[in-house]
Amino acid sequence: MADVEYLQSIIPMYCDFPKKGVDFLDIFPILRDPIAFETLITHFVHHITSQTIPKSLHKKIDVVVGLDARGFLIGPIIALRLGAAFVPVRKKGKLPGECVSATYEKEYGSDTFEMQSDAIKPGQTVIVVDDLIATGGSAKAGGELVKKQGGVTIEYLFIIEIMFLNGYQCLDAPAYSIIQYQD
Repeated sequence: MADVEYLQSIIPMYCDFPKKGVDFLDIFPILRDPIAFETLITHFVHHITSQTIPKSLHKKIDVVVGLDARGFLIGPIIALRLGAAFVPVRKKGKLPGECVSATYEKEYGSDTFEMQSDAIKPGQTVIVVDDLIATGGSAKAGGELVKKQGGVTIEYLFIIEIMFLNGYQCLDAPAYSIIQYQD
């Protein structure tokens, strides 16, 4: 697909960032280029409307959940295009009011995500969005928050997948990534 190759060509890799042994894939050049950003959003919306929704029993998406923090950059735009609500998932202590929480493991410890407890109604259909899936821990925690509120996760969306880490295996719904990195 030409749009996938185009987006992949814009994403630079920074070796040994933020620490030695980590190769960091930077999505910010996509956001700085209006044509690339539109290509990204259009690709996701086309996937959702041509693949995800037709295969869903519900035939609609009620909520797009964006994971802290890069899911906040693309999630609201996708939600707007779908006529859906946008709900942020943030690190513990960043949201006001009553929240539900889910803890997940990272390569250097654990962290906790929260969502406002009235953000999703029972039975609502949800897509969870983030920039990258590696081990899948943060996405899994986002899905747990959806489930705690009675929502139904239809799909997880990512710009980038680090394939050798098999992050999709821990998720409770299908996942889709635009760009797959083998190494």
